[in-house]
Amino acid sequence: MPSNKQRREAAQRRLQRQLERRAELARKRRRNVLIGVTAAAVVLVVGVVLLLTGTGGDDTDPAAAAPPAPSSAAAATTNPDGTVSCTYAPDESGNPDLQDVGTPPNPEATPTQGTSTLLMSTDQGDLTLTLDRAEAPCAAASFTYLAQRSFFDGSPCHRLVNQPGFGVLQCGDPTGSGSGGPSYKYAEEVTPETTYPRGTIAMAKTAAPNTTGSQFFLCFVDTQLPPEYTVVGTVDEAGLAVLDEIAAGGIAGVGPEGDGAPSTPVTIETMTVVS
Repeated sequence: MPSNKQRREAAQRRLQRQLERRAELARKRRRNVLIGVTAAAVVLVVGVVLLLTGTGGDDTDPAAAAPPAPSSAAAATTNPDGTVSCTYAPDESGNPDLQDVGTPPNPEATPTQGTSTLLMSTDQGDLTLTLDRAEAPCAAASFTYLAQRSFFDGSPCHRLVNQPGFGVLQCGDPTGSGSGGPSYKYAEEVTPETTYPRGTIAMAKTAAPNTTGSQFFLCFVDTQLPPEYTVVGTVDEAGLAVLDEIAAGGIAGVGPEGDGAPSTPVTIETMTVVS
């Protein structure tokens, strides 16, 4: 018959085994929670990127139709006088929705100081856009050049996303299909610290690098995106009020990714360079 000492030792062994099993279960639960959170974060980021590039919707974005072609665009290099040399490379994807409007003049000496002010007149109201040459000289030069060529005039804003943490109106495609743009592309101007708060104007792109063109998006909420899209400027308060009204109108035929054409159609009547 076991002694009291033996019974105590047996009880201690049972307790130790229970504690070990509990610790192992706790480790498994923490691991499963971590896996779940990581997977959810990956799905969220992928969903956001798909929404912005058009690869997850019905748009005929080049990235949705075929693997992106290798890009020959290069990042800007700084000259001794403080200007930068931008590369506006021909888009050789064969996309039929591109328009040949030439390229910005004197790209080898693009200014990096000051701002450019544009008046974006739409059928829903006016928005004043301030482009920052210091933050994105190549994008600011391209945007201003396209406005001077009347590239944006008469074009629809084809996509609205209105979600917590992701609210944008996307414009800049004369075809309204989501795949249009100029016949050139250029490199993104971003840093790891690039963010997209309310009032930001940023350039859209495909899933491939160095594919910035004419399409841009206007953030009407603090928008959570990876730092892959060039921030080119800001929208004024009156313009944000116009965006809020458009967002309040909702999305027509909202797609599975939560985006679509705005229920209140928006057309850029003119994009005028003020200064």
